[in-house]
Amino acid sequence: MIRIVVTDMDGTLLNDNNEINEEFWEVYEKLKEKGVIFSAASGRQLYNLQKRFEAIKEDMLFIAENGTFVTQGERELFCNYIDRQEAIELIKKAREVDTADVIFCGKKAAYVESDNEKFLEEVRKYYERYEIVEDLTKVEDEVLKVTLCDFAGAEDNSLNYFREYRDRFKVVISGKIWLDITNHTANKGNALKTVQELFGITPEETMVFGDYLNDLEMMGEAKYSFAMENAHPELKQAANYIAESNNDNGVVKTIKKIVLGL
Repeated sequence: MIRIVVTDMDGTLLNDNNEINEEFWEVYEKLKEKGVIFSAASGRQLYNLQKRFEAIKEDMLFIAENGTFVTQGERELFCNYIDRQEAIELIKKAREVDTADVIFCGKKAAYVESDNEKFLEEVRKYYERYEIVEDLTKVEDEVLKVTLCDFAGAEDNSLNYFREYRDRFKVVISGKIWLDITNHTANKGNALKTVQELFGITPEETMVFGDYLNDLEMMGEAKYSFAMENAHPELKQAANYIAESNNDNGVVKTIKKIVLGL
């Protein structure tokens, strides 16, 4: 019996128009009736996720900021911070990437130095609370992750600046223009593992969905691990199953068939 369903958002539950299929809400209610926990696991900010699921946020479990901040309703389950001095080092290094803008992802808000409108349009998609500041290294907030938005491409460009940091931090490509840097132990998989331990849930009782490399560790914590048809090739290799694409409502269709028997 599946007791928890965990899904990534962009490229997974959301279609390419940034929409949740309307059928999801009825399926969610059926999961709730069966006592199945539903969780969104995303690189997105917690407050952004809560807004997307406003009507049901009190019941949901959120794995936000790529596994660094986990809550259920109003209850904080755990956080995985970056040391402040190490975060400052990362920010200074990120400033060397001419094509990228940096986001200080804090517990209270996200912080940026740039007021470039093209960049801010991307920020608003994923961060409900953000502030423009003069100097990210002077911000007083706990650091969940340091993120680069690189229009030249995260995998082809900005990743090259941080390869030497991979032995100290988790450096992950979370989208075509997004590079996320977190504490070395922070990822969606470790966050899910902690959730499983807290609720006494096994991998055999777990279903997960993802599409990109920030979902990789999560695939290893569930028997029912699904990469989307549109997923990165490396994620497809790691998953046990393939779901229909995000534009074909693959997450909801799979839940209906396997969990609800519809």
